[in-house]
Amino acid sequence: MYPFREGSFAVRNGWYVAAFAEDVTHALLPRTILNQPIVLYRKENGEAVAVGGRCPHRHFPLGQSCLRGDEIVCGYHGIAFGPDGRCTDIPSQDFVPKSYNIPTYPLVEHGMWLWIWPGDPDKADPALLPDLATIGYAMEGMVTRPFYTHEIKARYQLLNDNLLDLSHLGYLHGTSIGTPENASTPEKLTKRPGFLSSRRYIRNAPSPAATVAMGREPGRVDRTVGMDFYLPGFHAGIGESFYAEGEPRAGEMIQCSRIFHAVTPATQDTCYYFFGMGTPGGENLEKSREYLKAVIAEDIFASEEIEKMLKLVGGNPPEFMNKSDQNAVEGRRMLQAMMDAEAQATASAREQVEA
Repeated sequence: MYPFREGSFAVRNGWYVAAFAEDVTHALLPRTILNQPIVLYRKENGEAVAVGGRCPHRHFPLGQSCLRGDEIVCGYHGIAFGPDGRCTDIPSQDFVPKSYNIPTYPLVEHGMWLWIWPGDPDKADPALLPDLATIGYAMEGMVTRPFYTHEIKARYQLLNDNLLDLSHLGYLHGTSIGTPENASTPEKLTKRPGFLSSRRYIRNAPSPAATVAMGREPGRVDRTVGMDFYLPGFHAGIGESFYAEGEPRAGEMIQCSRIFHAVTPATQDTCYYFFGMGTPGGENLEKSREYLKAVIAEDIFASEEIEKMLKLVGGNPPEFMNKSDQNAVEGRRMLQAMMDAEAQATASAREQVEA
């Protein structure tokens, strides 16, 4: 499936954001993650859990059911399941077969997110989660907030591509957060297993429109713009700007922020997009929440329009690549390699069983 090889969809053995932690309460929150129905909720002791969202009796969505204590009671026939996935009650009979259960998924509360591992639970290592200090979330004085949760009518990799190629800032977002220098400034890339990073160090360029919108004076600025991709679907952005040499307040910091994007596959052609932000002392956070709504809407528009085009032309259409695609292409290759490794491991395990 574009932009991957036929038969490849998404990495299963990886941490994805399932929800902002504050959005999960003692109530059922349905999600679809990697084509699987899932229900999130908090037990009465506050612990968040993730279980399968399909009743094995008649396939009723458990997310449209109700809670009885810590148990989900199916809204169709009253069959109950505990947070460990085991069936606890079948009203029409006095025994519960051992085969009656629903899946459970590793779920970790880390930062302002709840992270789910949809693959092999034995491989779900919390040490693989992004380090909160490294991404700026736990930086001294940093105040972070979840902003938006969107369900996007586009395959998840279109948003990953968008975040891996920030040259689009000067054009898709040219009236707000970007300038042409976001494309013309050389990009510095860093790569290691499970991680891909880009930085652009923009010097003595016009300030973007967002500078004035946040109450700052316009002028020539030095900017650091970049994104750290923690595969398979989390992007931590950095934005810093200073008045450039020759300006009356040269060297003074204008703005500092850390931006957090989480992209989680839902179905083959839909995904979730979780956006949050942090600034020192919470400066301009509420103003940014309102201002950035239109910016994120532009990214969603672009992704959904590309999805429509892909459906129209079909298949895996060729692309005319240019220099700015290097980071996005590298991200695709790394994800494809992870999917290939999973497929090989699955095939090997099947061969051992059949032998």
